[in-house]
Amino acid sequence: MGAVKDEIYKCEACGNIVMVLEGGDGDLVCCGENMKLLTSDEAKAFAQRMPKPGSP
Repeated sequence: MGAVKDEIYKCEACGNIVMVLEGGDGDLVCCGENMKLLTSDEAKAFAQRMPKPGSP
């Protein structure tokens, strides 16, 4: 299926958080494991704190 723009993923091993800026095929992998897609409720907390692309 692949990642979709604006989805937020978390690495269960190290805690890295990734927001998808441009969707594509394939899986997001960190620490040798697939990253977990956050639910909309989980993602809201992170999305509000993340800087927007192009912002200082």
